[in-house]
Amino acid sequence: MANIKKLDPGASPLHYFGAELRWWRERAGLTLEQVGTRVYLTGSQIGQFETAVKVPRDEHVPRLDQVVGAGGALCRAWRLAQRQPLPQRLQQIAKIESAAQTIRAFQPQLVHGLLQTADYAAAVLGAMDGSALEGQVTARLARQRLLDWDEAPLLWVILGEGVLYQEVGGREAMRTQLAQLLSYRDHSRVIIQVLPFRAGAHAGMIGEINLYTYEDQPTLAYTESYGKVDAVVDSQVVAEQAHRYDLLRASSLSVGDSAELISRVMEERYGHRDGTESPSLA
Repeated sequence: MANIKKLDPGASPLHYFGAELRWWRERAGLTLEQVGTRVYLTGSQIGQFETAVKVPRDEHVPRLDQVVGAGGALCRAWRLAQRQPLPQRLQQIAKIESAAQTIRAFQPQLVHGLLQTADYAAAVLGAMDGSALEGQVTARLARQRLLDWDEAPLLWVILGEGVLYQEVGGREAMRTQLAQLLSYRDHSRVIIQVLPFRAGAHAGMIGEINLYTYEDQPTLAYTESYGKVDAVVDSQVVAEQAHRYDLLRASSLSVGDSAELISRVMEERYGHRDGTESPSLA
């Protein structure tokens, strides 16, 4: 796992496939040689697939998928690599995220992309642009792999309370999505807070905030709206966004109370309870 950050899934469709292959292989606890032996190739060849130095044959991919236990994810990634390039927008955000040490985000309308389930992502992406939906969902879920890296970035997400109530993809999809948010309660690199309705007018009224901090590069502010993407390192813009984010963080529920609210909404609106009693947050 220590070398996974050397891969850039946004560089090309083949690099994306290679990053997926490495993630699933390491998740299965297999070496390059072990995978190679099981698919009648060498460990060196598997490594070349992962780094996009060589291209696997079509017949290799289902065997690789089975050996590493990807459940079809590698086959889907391969179809994406064969049929279309990664959209420029996805290439850009994948590169921005993969190099960051800290990601701070405020999302007033949607669950953050790094925290979305497949069904939620499909509903969001399908509502905006239904073309090549499978590939877009696969690429979005692949971005989430960075949360499992040994040196994963710290992801700090503030969600507007309305995100919990906006029924994206139907009741079952929302129940699963909120359960996934709760599953990050004990994750050492993920912090989720909710900005409650009672906060009233707040510093995020004009839209989302995305800030990426790096070890040896300036902090970057990233916004995306109606197909337009802005990624800037201007110190004044970044400072203004960071100030807004700090104000939002101060107005948000604590991590524990945020989890209780998510759990309560999951029970009351979508018919499920994760087993904890919640205090009154009104």
